[in-house]
Amino acid sequence: MDLKLTNKIAVVTGASKGIGLAVVRELSAEGAHVVAGARTVDSLRGLPRVSPVGLDLGQKDGPAQLVQRALEEHGRVDVLVNNLGAVKLRLQGFLGTSDEEFEWAMQFNFFSTLRATRAAIVPMLKQGAGAIVNVASVNAFFQPDAGTIDYGAAKAAVVNLTKTLSQEFASRGIRVNAVSPGPVSTDLWLGKEGVAETVAKATGTDPETARKNVLASIGGLATGRFTTPEEVAALVVFLASERAANIAGSNYVIDGGLIKTT
Repeated sequence: MDLKLTNKIAVVTGASKGIGLAVVRELSAEGAHVVAGARTVDSLRGLPRVSPVGLDLGQKDGPAQLVQRALEEHGRVDVLVNNLGAVKLRLQGFLGTSDEEFEWAMQFNFFSTLRATRAAIVPMLKQGAGAIVNVASVNAFFQPDAGTIDYGAAKAAVVNLTKTLSQEFASRGIRVNAVSPGPVSTDLWLGKEGVAETVAKATGTDPETARKNVLASIGGLATGRFTTPEEVAALVVFLASERAANIAGSNYVIDGGLIKTT
């Protein structure tokens, strides 16, 4: 299927690993030119049609700098993928999660998305067209415990922003959608200081046992496995394409059957 992304200009945040890197590769494979931002960009070097930009997207001016780089190099922005995000497990629950920790989660997961969108939507309005895809999380609405309470609140804000922006701008040619992954085989779950390792240390088990216990505690995955970054990327890139031209304000779940209700 031709997604009609050849020579489109895409900006991707949090682009150096996991879902972000998979999105960059998929967009490039579809013929798009990608301006890819992350703190470290070694993994992005040498990829075809990819311009790596090393910067801190958690800083207030970081997202705007990344979008400006795309405008300077290509004169337009057709696609924005807001992938930047991070989670820290709050094993002490709500009462053990400070204002500062909530603020960190909001800055990293919500305000980075807000700022990149604000920067990209202005040139998109001038063009009369554009597609924005926000990577949210099932934690935005599926919250089995308090371990990700601040992260879930931030991602819920991302979903709400997605729907609000869609209502305001879809009639002007800009589609805004979200993708909400469940557990994905990335560093967030499986890497150093990820969910599995953090829970293992707290419970005195090994990371593999901790991973199985966490999944069992939230109801398990119907498919029996994690989603891969490439599977999330395929959905993101489809939503960014003209094949999804009448999809706006939607939030697509890709979770291996974690959510059991509609």
